[in-house]
Amino acid sequence: MEGGTGGRTSSALFAGFRALGLFSNDIPHVVRFSALKRRFYVTTCVGKSFHTYDVQKLSLVAVSNSVPQDICCMAADGRLVFAAYGNVFSAFARNKEVVHTFKGHKAEIHLLQPFGDHIISVDTDSILIIWHIYSEEEYLQLTFDKSVFKISAILHPSTYLNKILLGSEQGSLQLWNVKSNKLLYTFLGWKIGVTALQQAPAVDVVAVGLMSGQVIIHNIKFNETLMKFRQDWGPITSISFRTDGHPIMAAGSPCGHIGLWDLEDKKLINQMRNAHSTAIAGLTFLHREPLLVTNGADNALRIWIFDGPTGEGRLLRFRMGHSAPLTKIRYYGQNGQQILSASQDGTLQSFSTIHEKFNKSLGHGLINKKRVKRKGLQNALSVRLPPITKFAAEEARESDWDSIIACHQGKLSCSTWNYQRSTIGAYFLKPKELKTDDITATAVDITSCGNFAVIGLSSGTVDVYNMQSGIHRGSFGEDQAHKGSVRGVAVDGLNQLTITTGSEGLLKFWNFKNKILIHSMSLDSSPNTMLLHRDSGILGLALDDFSISVLDIETRKIVREFSGHHGQINDLAFSPDGRWLISASMDCTVRTWDLPSGCLIDSFLLDSAPLNVTMSPTGDFLATSHVDHLGIYLWSNVSLYSVVSLRPLPTDYVPSVVMLPGTCQTQDVELSEETIEPSDEMIEYDSPEQLNEHLVTLSLLPESRWKNLLNLDVIKKKNKPKEPPKVPKSAPFFIPTIPGLVPRYAAPEQNNDPHQSKVVNLGILAQKSDFCLKLEEGLVNNKYEAALNLLKELGPSGIETELRSLSPDCGGSIEVMQSFLKMIGMMLDRKRDFELAQAYLALFLKLHLKLLPSEPVLLEELTKLSSQVEENWIHLQSLFNQSMCILNYIKSALL
Repeated sequence: MEGGTGGRTSSALFAGFRALGLFSNDIPHVVRFSALKRRFYVTTCVGKSFHTYDVQKLSLVAVSNSVPQDICCMAADGRLVFAAYGNVFSAFARNKEVVHTFKGHKAEIHLLQPFGDHIISVDTDSILIIWHIYSEEEYLQLTFDKSVFKISAILHPSTYLNKILLGSEQGSLQLWNVKSNKLLYTFLGWKIGVTALQQAPAVDVVAVGLMSGQVIIHNIKFNETLMKFRQDWGPITSISFRTDGHPIMAAGSPCGHIGLWDLEDKKLINQMRNAHSTAIAGLTFLHREPLLVTNGADNALRIWIFDGPTGEGRLLRFRMGHSAPLTKIRYYGQNGQQILSASQDGTLQSFSTIHEKFNKSLGHGLINKKRVKRKGLQNALSVRLPPITKFAAEEARESDWDSIIACHQGKLSCSTWNYQRSTIGAYFLKPKELKTDDITATAVDITSCGNFAVIGLSSGTVDVYNMQSGIHRGSFGEDQAHKGSVRGVAVDGLNQLTITTGSEGLLKFWNFKNKILIHSMSLDSSPNTMLLHRDSGILGLALDDFSISVLDIETRKIVREFSGHHGQINDLAFSPDGRWLISASMDCTVRTWDLPSGCLIDSFLLDSAPLNVTMSPTGDFLATSHVDHLGIYLWSNVSLYSVVSLRPLPTDYVPSVVMLPGTCQTQDVELSEETIEPSDEMIEYDSPEQLNEHLVTLSLLPESRWKNLLNLDVIKKKNKPKEPPKVPKSAPFFIPTIPGLVPRYAAPEQNNDPHQSKVVNLGILAQKSDFCLKLEEGLVNNKYEAALNLLKELGPSGIETELRSLSPDCGGSIEVMQSFLKMIGMMLDRKRDFELAQAYLALFLKLHLKLLPSEPVLLEELTKLSSQVEENWIHLQSLFNQSMCILNYIKSALL
């Protein structure tokens, strides 16, 4: 078994495809204008790669190739995008591939500034290097003392040729001429660290953002402060100016608010509160358009339009994912195109595996939706429900009423959600008599018809509610279903059985309609999670001892037990056909168990523990979510498009770490080709010529080679032509001519040799064939495989010619005929090529029937063969009769 797996350490079944739900992080975005297409593009960072969106529709234009580490800052000019990772940065062409890489810094790069044909990079040690982009060579290096001037911001002032303005954490600013390598001027500043520098629409005027929340509008030509503004939300994260005729400045803050300042009236005109739930990473007004692009670490990219009379921005377009790690993911529907995901940020969202335009957010759960709408408290944290921990969904009646039921962290009541309307539903389902605060909902399920929800509580109670009316429809058990907390509930596909399991280690089967207990069984350990595959009636149970038990709900018996995980099992998933059970564990592995064989057939290790795993209803993708990750990661099922070996893995199999897939599909196609390689080591099964020496085995030759051997004379008679073929008069392609002035045709040569003999030389025909020679050798060494192989290669006419030539009249001998009969005997003994032996023997008897009785040697061999043939046939006939008897019984019996 160990030899069968070869050197494989990665997954043979699943290949990384792409990541869903990643749009932005805490790196400021970059806006570019394409002169060729006359469009704005915004680039956002998502870990080790970046996305480029068309601002017009926020459609994803390109995804860059991944870099070795997380990107720490970005910049762009008209042609290239620059991204720094660690102490290296690269230039990307066409928003995708790396064309230049710049190495020379010893500390992490945190600032990049394009500068014509050059690029300026600054690291955390305040070493500034100017590079020539196309030669990748250093043009200039400036070193600053971190304790005196630690660079925190960089700007190229408009119209200032070869000059850059540097801001420091100590508060001072310096203006440098980088061509002459001279410090032109030092601005003393305001003794507060500079966080942002931005060129104002007016020449010589620069906006300086400070740690204190102040924005200073400063004229650097005359070193004059023109105006000051102050925000009370912490340091200024980014600044931008409107250039469409309105003198407005926007300033971002760490708490997600944006302040809008009128530069003519020198006052705050508006506040965009909670533009993002985290710090504003970057904000940019598009040139000569009333559009503001913002992004933040809450995984959101938003575009605001300023078209109102009050100058307030309204949300125009956005791309948004979860801003906190996920708690639960499940495929929704039967087409495998939507994945529902709940997160610690309190939202429930749907992500499309087809295109991002089909993504939608079902929003935050609100405690009292009507009161919140009436009072306008949508963003107040006090009215929001805690994060969803478990949910169940069923699309059967989604157009009639709510189709999702969810339980929340620390809450007794379960909320309903409407997928079609993309909002929280009408009901909060909880028992009326329970008022205790420490009882929470721990498990939920929804029936396949979409009419009922089953909710398990930490007190051991299991209740049934109607999804349409929200009315309580009964409880399982007299007082409570379990003595401990309910760890899982499930209803079968026909609403006949309800299965519940509790922390006390009991699994119970209930009648769904009358709520009566049918069967109870104890488990080896307390269950952690439970999953039912409704189509096959197979129940998967993950236990606290890191093992998995699989039950058949019809027989109510454990049919499979799996062990091998070394950490808590977080989630289970079945393949659509119910053959595979996929488990995700805190030991950072995802394992696939084959239920029919009861073996582990695939395992791969990840650098982050998988929290959830769900398989597409169509079987094409496996989706996972991970600790401290905001995205959903799709893995393609390799077995759908490639031959995969499903041999069992050994117990000591150690998988290697597999990288999480990126957000680019084309990149993942290459990855999927790499994952096909392990299947090349598959041992191709070659069927032996004979499975067992006691089994009668036929040859692999076509019927035409042996079936008509006895009827060859009839076939030849039928195929005989009615009249002889007419030979066409042969004419040469080039008619020969006699050399001379007048061209004349040469007459054909006449063969006038009177001494040429017309007698055919029979010496050539008297030579023995290879078949006869091999038979003669067989008499000596008793090996007939070579002779048999020669006969197998011949056609029916060739076989007849060879067998006819065995007789003494045609150049053969009695010894050769005896050798042929011994070869047939050898074939019958070995029970191989059974039909060939019968056909060859029948043709031999037909051709030499008159000669055989007169030769005692041949008669003796024929007597032996007769008993062999009869013995084999009696054995076969008994098997045929037995099979026919069983078939007749099945056809006629009333089963």
